[in-house]
Amino acid sequence: MAAASDLILVADGIAKSFPGVRALDGVSLRVRRGRLLALLGENGAGKSTLMNILAGVFPPDAGTLVLDGAAVSFANPQAALAAGIGIVFQELNLIPHLSVAENMFLGREPRTRLGFIDYPKLNAAAAALLRRLELAVDPTTLVADLRVGQQQLVEIARAVSEDARVLILDEPTSSLSAHEVEVLFGVIAELKRRGVALIYITHKFEELARVCDDVTVMRDGRVVGEAAFPDLTRDALVRLMAGREAKETFRKSPARLGAELLRAEGLTLPGAGAGHGRRNLVDNVSFELRRGEVLGLFGLVGAGRTELLEVLFGLHAGRAAGRLELEGRPAQFASPADAIAAGLALAPEDRKRDGLVLPMSVAANASLASLERTLRAGFVSPDREAAYITPYIERFRVKTPSLAQLIVNLSGGNQQKVILAKWLATGPKVLLLDEPTRGIDVNAKREIYAFIDELAQLGLGLIVVSSELPEILALSDRVIVMCEGRKTAEFARADATPEKILAAAFPVSAPAAA
Repeated sequence: MAAASDLILVADGIAKSFPGVRALDGVSLRVRRGRLLALLGENGAGKSTLMNILAGVFPPDAGTLVLDGAAVSFANPQAALAAGIGIVFQELNLIPHLSVAENMFLGREPRTRLGFIDYPKLNAAAAALLRRLELAVDPTTLVADLRVGQQQLVEIARAVSEDARVLILDEPTSSLSAHEVEVLFGVIAELKRRGVALIYITHKFEELARVCDDVTVMRDGRVVGEAAFPDLTRDALVRLMAGREAKETFRKSPARLGAELLRAEGLTLPGAGAGHGRRNLVDNVSFELRRGEVLGLFGLVGAGRTELLEVLFGLHAGRAAGRLELEGRPAQFASPADAIAAGLALAPEDRKRDGLVLPMSVAANASLASLERTLRAGFVSPDREAAYITPYIERFRVKTPSLAQLIVNLSGGNQQKVILAKWLATGPKVLLLDEPTRGIDVNAKREIYAFIDELAQLGLGLIVVSSELPEILALSDRVIVMCEGRKTAEFARADATPEKILAAAFPVSAPAAA
């Protein structure tokens, strides 16, 4: 560990409760200049709650914060930022209908002599930061026209622009391509050289060796371990996080493939909006899916994977072209409601924006796609809702004090479990999973892997999009690779290797090893 004189931020005895949940119970944390502290723990351990307190999102119930030797308290994130603490949230916090530049400098816009926003200066400053992160997006582009990975880089660019002394990064690489991760790691190294202290939340252990100096591990709202990173093994970290030995690595069951369930021919989605740099977001993609099959869909950020799932789910009915067959019969979905009625379900990549209604309860979110099962005399019956949805909530081991708990108060991993429970409750035939383990800890990942395997064994067809190549290789019976909207390769499980998949994922003009 570094010398005590390097301490810049100290949290001592921090406590925080929400209705029915003791999120933090006397947590202490020490952050040092020029070093990166990895904050690790399972979903629900209290990591994000602690970071929200450090960043001024809400106050602690008890405990003290000391910044550069002086006690501080923050009424809001602006006050924390003014004191030198910035944060990149796991759940994106951008305004969709403002431009990239406006989002990056919101509340800090350069002004003309007459007090108006100086847009040329604003856009030039934003463009410089975007170049630094190698994000090829015009600063005048609306954030709504960007994919999730691009939005995440905009969040990071905004945080870097704030010149914070302490920068908190909550799952910053969850939607980034391998190249974008490398760029981010370069920025982190530069910030450390400048003496910036970083707090880094991640569930990707392989990243720690690249960036980590110190580790603090949380479990059930408490700190259970602190050490310099070189002093801890991966197994020791998992034991600290879970309070138990690491579970056996996931092993996929032998596939039991049945008849063809879904066939797609020539699916095409034209590009639209300033954020899309090619003519077709999905370009003449064809494939088939059998009962009991897990079809992995891999590609770099922007490859068109999410858009392909959206086309299948009827989200672009007015613009998309191509032909679908479900169980051997032509299928045409004018809306997601049609797709759901036919037996399709989509767990989206951005759970906060597309998967949940945050002001509503766990029960309301979990039953949202199957409301007809909960009605009495045309109104939702709380008793019917609870009886119908409880088995699915229990199946996913959702950590919640009650079904009435607001879903916004759950951890990101438990929110994701509620989304999966919601779709399982519809009795789907085809389950579309877009980054299903994004922001989920190592043990929760294994639970979801086992769930995917179980559903395949029951005869469902599953299409899984993931940016994590080991995940694709572990789960899939067959792998389709996409690049720039096109299907560039297809591999049986026995033939799929990291080298082959990555070679097919890069544009022809780009090197395959990046």
